[in-house]
Amino acid sequence: MTKTLTDKTVLVTGASRGIGKALVTEALRRGAQRVYAGTRRPMAQTDERVTPLTLDITDRAQIEAAAHVVDALDVLVNNAGVFVPGALSDRHALEEHLAVNLFGTYDVIDTFVPLLVRSKGAIVNNVSIGALAPVPMAPAYMISKAAAFNLTQSLRALLAGQGVSVHAVLTGPVDTDMMRGFDIPKTSPGSVAQAIFDGLAKGEEEIFPDPMSQTLADGWRKGVVKALERQNASFVDAA
Repeated sequence: MTKTLTDKTVLVTGASRGIGKALVTEALRRGAQRVYAGTRRPMAQTDERVTPLTLDITDRAQIEAAAHVVDALDVLVNNAGVFVPGALSDRHALEEHLAVNLFGTYDVIDTFVPLLVRSKGAIVNNVSIGALAPVPMAPAYMISKAAAFNLTQSLRALLAGQGVSVHAVLTGPVDTDMMRGFDIPKTSPGSVAQAIFDGLAKGEEEIFPDPMSQTLADGWRKGVVKALERQNASFVDAA
């Protein structure tokens, strides 16, 4: 199943900067008819095709308010996330990451999935290659992203019968505020946004949008873990 953006309606969370902002720009460049830009704080937009939404994904009331504004939706991009340094012994840090990266993403999907079922649309969750193998110096973040990836895989199996495709973006280092303190090669948000929508257009279940993550792509797609996911998904069809 492939998804192009021409004349489509797109919602991007975490759209104020970095990858989220680049995703809004790229969706417009690809001909999206309407882009809803979800941000924690109100932001002015100069393009009439962009509708700003005040959307803290940990605030259920704001999610419900956004749902009253969005009357049709083809592609939901869950990009909002949090990265806060902390040791694994810091339970508060773990809860903070899960509140945004897992439960916030879940709540947004839960609210907007009826519109996506109606349009036979797509969900795109921006996860991280850390979901596959954690970087121990940021354990809370990695755990939350692994949980978000599992959520993505579960939704993929559960929603396939309703015509909704579900995609995981497994990003490597990107030149955003989150990665500012790391002296390593990074990919620009603009090129990552392009690769995300390229992957969506190709129907890729896992999208590897940067040079570092692309080194994992072939091994993942041909690997035993991916094969096991497909095998387990067959239980949904049999139920």
